Amino acid sequence: MPADERFAVRRDRARASVPRPLAAAPAPSGVPLPDGLALRGRLATGARRSETPRGSGRGGPGSRTPRTGRGGGPRRAYERARRAWDRPLTAYYVILGSSLLITVLGLVMVYSASMIKALDISKPSTYFFGKQFLAAVIGGALMLIAARMPVKLHRALAYPILMVTVFLMVLVQVPGIGMSVNGNQNWLYLGGPFQLQPSEFGKLALILWGADLLARKQDKRLLTQWKHMLVPLVPVAFMLLGLIMLGGDMGTAIILTAILFGLLWLAGAPTRLFAGVLGAAAAIAFLLIRTSPNRMSRLACMGVSEPDPEGGCWQAAHGIYALASGGWFGSGLGASVEKWGQLPEPHTDFIFAITGEELGLAGTLSVLALFAALGYAGIRVAGRTEDPFVRFAAGGVTTWITAQAVINIGAVLGLLPIAGVPLPLFSYGGSALLPTMFAVGLMIAFAREDPAAKAALAMRKPGVRWKTMRRRVKKRPSGER
Repeated sequence: MPADERFAVRRDRARASVPRPLAAAPAPSGVPLPDGLALRGRLATGARRSETPRGSGRGGPGSRTPRTGRGGGPRRAYERARRAWDRPLTAYYVILGSSLLITVLGLVMVYSASMIKALDISKPSTYFFGKQFLAAVIGGALMLIAARMPVKLHRALAYPILMVTVFLMVLVQVPGIGMSVNGNQNWLYLGGPFQLQPSEFGKLALILWGADLLARKQDKRLLTQWKHMLVPLVPVAFMLLGLIMLGGDMGTAIILTAILFGLLWLAGAPTRLFAGVLGAAAAIAFLLIRTSPNRMSRLACMGVSEPDPEGGCWQAAHGIYALASGGWFGSGLGASVEKWGQLPEPHTDFIFAITGEELGLAGTLSVLALFAALGYAGIRVAGRTEDPFVRFAAGGVTTWITAQAVINIGAVLGLLPIAGVPLPLFSYGGSALLPTMFAVGLMIAFAREDPAAKAALAMRKPGVRWKTMRRRVKKRPSGER
């Protein structure tokens, strides 16, 4: 047989040996295929038409419904909230939003709580509100500047801010320059109705300088030695505390001590060292309180429900009255009774009591929730960074704001002695508002410095987004886009 004929026979045999799809060759009429062969035929030829399940129409029994039970609503909502919280820009937006909401609500409550006080001193009803609004505008500008400044510039400003603050705190004690307000010699007169309390800026100065000092020592691996951890941080902090206590401001000294402990804790101070510094501070505080009748009377007013016959604990008792009369939703904005001369300092130290009276439990819980969100976001910034300066500074600012809020609210509730410190971002006082808003801008800058946050912010710029869209869109053959 010739070679070409043998090749043709082999080709025909090979074609005959390949099995044809069963579905392609229809079975004779009346002879059904076995189930297995029919299934193979459908798999070999593929589905020729899309089949819809029974009852797949609207509202049919086969329509898919979300699962309920163990993997249903609450758990799914929790997972969604957790994923939203883990986004790179969450801390940035929480710090910005909560601080602005606290400031705006504080302006409203300052106006409501200070109207009667302003009229009582023959001033317009908007007198205190106007000064606080001006301080909030200046503080907003400082917050924006601080949020846009790089971390290196913040570190460079640490020493100048500390030296200027110490100089102003020394000027306060010079006769004829310093002023005494409510028995505390901690004010500088700036002209007109404006005054300045340099000790409020001492908190910011200690945080920036202490964070820069500890960060440089950590880079050199010196924080494992207790003398490098304490010196010169603790002596400089004690110097600031001494200048504050010369004026008699125990409340600001407590906040500064809390900041010092926060920095030592973040630096990894051992338990014995931390306990030693804490014990020394407690002993000094006990002596200062024991030797002052005014401080002893404040300590005795903890938990009182009514003033004594001689008029003691008047402020503490009426703060409790204001909170108790607020109910669930308060008496209404501007309808407070205690601000008509019964409660001293309704727009400064005890503005939280007026908030509870006018806005009720709902208003006070809202304020607490905003402070809790701000504190938690600060902890997140300090915990996720690799830069030691950012960790120390963010932790110090968070300690400052949360400790001051706890001391103020605890005093209003009667759980702590009245320390005379304002509620951060909320109470009246420009000297307290300006450094606090700068510190909030500092945390915003730290939240923006996170690499993931940087990438997310870069993608949101209009130029980057337009270039990305143009890169992804392909040109159609017709020339249309």
